[in-house]
Amino acid sequence: MPDAIWIDRDAELPALARALESHAWIGVDTEFLRERTFFPKLCLLQLAAGGQIWCVDTLRIESLEPLMAALTAVASRKIIHAARQDLEAVYLSARSVMSPVFDTQIAAGCIGLKPQVGYAELVKTLLDVTVPKGQTRTDWSKRPLTRDQLDYAADDVLYLGDIANLLLLRLKELGREPWVLEDCLALEDRQLYEPDPAQAWMRLRGLAQLPPETRGRAKAIAVWREKLARSRDLPRSWILDDAAIFSIAQGGTNPLNDSLAAGLAAALEESSGAPEDMQPSQDARPTPEQKAVIERLGKIVDARAAELKVSAEILAPRGELKSLALGARDTHALGGWRREEIGNRLLAAIA
Repeated sequence: MPDAIWIDRDAELPALARALESHAWIGVDTEFLRERTFFPKLCLLQLAAGGQIWCVDTLRIESLEPLMAALTAVASRKIIHAARQDLEAVYLSARSVMSPVFDTQIAAGCIGLKPQVGYAELVKTLLDVTVPKGQTRTDWSKRPLTRDQLDYAADDVLYLGDIANLLLLRLKELGREPWVLEDCLALEDRQLYEPDPAQAWMRLRGLAQLPPETRGRAKAIAVWREKLARSRDLPRSWILDDAAIFSIAQGGTNPLNDSLAAGLAAALEESSGAPEDMQPSQDARPTPEQKAVIERLGKIVDARAAELKVSAEILAPRGELKSLALGARDTHALGGWRREEIGNRLLAAIA
């Protein structure tokens, strides 16, 4: 493995950007912490290109802006494994989404490997190389990093180019490169990394089982929690866990201190004039007839997945089949490349 170049001064970034610009592929990974914060705390940015590896100490670098032209250049594809969280961490630091992206986890799923295959397992499968996992729980915010930590960080980008080339070769053989490019393009939507706090209630499971007035209160509490967690950069559960939201919505004891309780009371008062929440929810329990539809759709997806030799989850996760049975028509299974591969079959089955 080549020795990684350690970058911890802003003055070093322009030269790094120039080095990256000359390559068609750039391997990217990040190390971040999120256990005690709402937003990921970016601690390290690893980059690989042309046989060289760089580790950028994002805790000491004031701004990644000098690198973003290279990390968004159309001429170079950024190879990332399970890219969404890495894209989010860099976006929240630089307010720019790395692009174009080639997600090796997505690509692996599209050639028939496990949809959620890990980087180390993928490297072993494709290259027969064992990547050490000893630093998976390390605290990347501590300095200085140990030799083992640096080696682990470098390993996370060392093999990205090799596995991407093998995946791309197989995708072209199967005619599925467009599948991956389409799904990777969807990751570049900046709205993924700036979700609307007003939609925070969509994270709650079980809303549909509540009566309309109580459901409206639970939604208001979830939105209040989201805004407060963001403003204080704290995990949602440190403000209120989901069970507490449901309890308060149904008239249970408020566990918050006086200051937070007053803020929540004001938010609930403000929302009290809204019309009752009568909207049907995709979280609703399906009727026996709808369950039969879900089972029928599942068999169609399983059969098509077997034909394509991919996981059924790649085509249409079970949750999407439930949504279709409940009347939704805006699912991923009905759009893009999936429309031809499975979507039309599903629509025909519920027509």
